[in-house]
Amino acid sequence: MVNVVDEKVNQVVEQRKRVSDPPGFELPLLLFAGFRSIIDRMHDELAEQGHPEVRPAFGFAMQAIGREGATASEIGRRLGVSKQAAGKTVDKLEQLGYVARVDDPADARRKVVRLTGRGFDSLGRTAAIFEELREEWAATLGAERVRALETDLRTMAPADGFRLDVAGWFGA
Repeated sequence: MVNVVDEKVNQVVEQRKRVSDPPGFELPLLLFAGFRSIIDRMHDELAEQGHPEVRPAFGFAMQAIGREGATASEIGRRLGVSKQAAGKTVDKLEQLGYVARVDDPADARRKVVRLTGRGFDSLGRTAAIFEELREEWAATLGAERVRALETDLRTMAPADGFRLDVAGWFGA
């Protein structure tokens, strides 16, 4: 019996050798691989710097909370997830000491989620690590190529911004 999957894979591999432009499906995979390699390296370094419990979803949530804080509804909207899903992430961040729920000075019935010193420390370290990783890319690819890549990605990204709901987008 002929293995059709192997036959098709081999056709793709052989075809790739003959064609100067790679197949379209390769672009999103390469973009995701680049994203994933940067995020994984950042989290490895962040763990070494005292934040081993921070996961990518937590980083997106802390970004959604921002410097001024946010309600669970606002966090959910910013992440593109339900208020309940945002609340679960906030619960975990609170248990880990990265956020605190405080009374909203404008409405005593509401709680605002604010980053703690530990949350700000994590975000500050994350920013510094991203700078180091960008410098590594520039050392490998060349500073001009990295700047051109960033410019091209800005051109292709939606003009009205993008959502941070990576986990929700993948159905997690």
